[in-house]
Amino acid sequence: MFDKMMAIVNPGGAAKRAEARLKIAETNMKIDAVKMKHTMLNDIISDGGKDVTNSGYSHGAASRRRSWAKKYHSTSLSPKSDIEENRKILRERSRDLAMNAPLASAAIASTRTNCVGAGLVPKPKIDYEFLGISEDEAKEIQRHIKKEFAIWAESTMCDNNDQNNFYELQQIAFNDWLRNGEEFVLIKYDKPTANMPYRLRIKLVEADRVCTPGSIDGEYDGFDKKTANGNTIINGVEIDANGKVVAYHISSQFPGEYNSVESKWTRVVKRGDKTGNPNILHIFNGERADQYRGVPFLAPVVSTIKQLTRYTEAEIMAAVINSMFTIFIQTESGEDMGGFAGEDEYDDGAETEDDEVELGYGNVNFLKTGESVKTVESSHPNANFDTFATAMATHVGAALEIAPEVLLKKFSNNFSASKGAMNETWKAFRMRRTWFVNDFCKEIYELWFNEAVSTGRINAPGYFENLLVRKAYLNCTWNGPAQGQLDPGKEVVAAAKRIEAGLSTHEDECIALNGSDFEDNVRALKSENEMLADANKNESEDVKE
Repeated sequence: MFDKMMAIVNPGGAAKRAEARLKIAETNMKIDAVKMKHTMLNDIISDGGKDVTNSGYSHGAASRRRSWAKKYHSTSLSPKSDIEENRKILRERSRDLAMNAPLASAAIASTRTNCVGAGLVPKPKIDYEFLGISEDEAKEIQRHIKKEFAIWAESTMCDNNDQNNFYELQQIAFNDWLRNGEEFVLIKYDKPTANMPYRLRIKLVEADRVCTPGSIDGEYDGFDKKTANGNTIINGVEIDANGKVVAYHISSQFPGEYNSVESKWTRVVKRGDKTGNPNILHIFNGERADQYRGVPFLAPVVSTIKQLTRYTEAEIMAAVINSMFTIFIQTESGEDMGGFAGEDEYDDGAETEDDEVELGYGNVNFLKTGESVKTVESSHPNANFDTFATAMATHVGAALEIAPEVLLKKFSNNFSASKGAMNETWKAFRMRRTWFVNDFCKEIYELWFNEAVSTGRINAPGYFENLLVRKAYLNCTWNGPAQGQLDPGKEVVAAAKRIEAGLSTHEDECIALNGSDFEDNVRALKSENEMLADANKNESEDVKE
């Protein structure tokens, strides 16, 4: 009756009501279908699936009836559900392991040391052919660029906090990226000074502080916040209707740390409207499409490392207890005899209960009348501990793409096996170094270069007018720690043969062998040879006299 009256009075409203009822009915049908499907599956499982024929993956990985699969309950949803809602606890556990679990600390330290080391240094490689200048002119410009960049990068004034130079900031940013899964970098500008002609400053921001406004502890509850302009804030990342990141929201305090100061959030637009230059950098490696936050490096092995750490601590404690020498004295009266030398040496002033028995280094305990001590044979330290721990380290290393030899710093195999392990591990190191260079180093280098050209400290005609010219000037490589050699003699011979065969260059081999710069080596060798020639000449003249 109401619907008929509604149709007469407000036809549009009646149509919307009918449409809403249709959607509700459709939703209920879908829910009933899902329930029926689960009921059928449960019946099949309980019946042993006698009347069901498997097809494809249902024979194995997708089986629901085999014994191993019956208690294997897993659901994978969107990146938001799988990653965002679990990211806080992943980050906390990852940091805890990095601080307290030796194997986790080794994995992070090895990756950081080999990927970044003391810092990745840019080597300008101007495309002089495109720019229409000579090679000698390009070399002169490149040397000038290196000197100018050193003014900024080697000073702590490039840091907003004035604590670390650019290369030290790289280490912190990379380390945070591994522990937290991501790192944020604010781009700031300050007044130039006599010691720092550049205005560019860098401010590192830990991932915890980027969160949705109003979040007290930084926890993501799965509910996204809508803004007045129609954008959506997902865990501190603001995206538009097309899924494009437009801004980040940064808390003034570290979430979860409560004090008298009220937390405030600052909205940082990703890129400037006029220049298009970034105002903030987000260093992370995405694993899935539409993923807006990073996953800690240790996430796949958190459970394994934690269990191994507990086992290791238990073995250590058992070995310590087993090493203690304690004697028990039984007297007819059940009273202490007293007078033992060194008794007061370990007296910490604490009172001992009458029924308390202590184990320790040379402890003496007196038993009461009728008491006796029975010992249990100890099997600690476990003879298989090293084998088991090494096997688990191999599993952890495989998941993190670090060979056990590199992870444990233990090269006990032959040269070929150890070299193969190093080569495989370095594929992952180079890949992560490339990610970091693209997300951080190149972005900062370009911002610095923009300022250097705009202030006239570097002459680059056409830099701001032509993107191709800009790219030609910005071209550079980032050199860092070398892989190292297990047998330097063999590897130097191999490098020489590659150069001779035209398979590599002197520059590439210098970088690969020890991370040095070929041009710097040539200049140094030229100076050394001249010095040696002068010394030999003087010695010959002295002999003649």
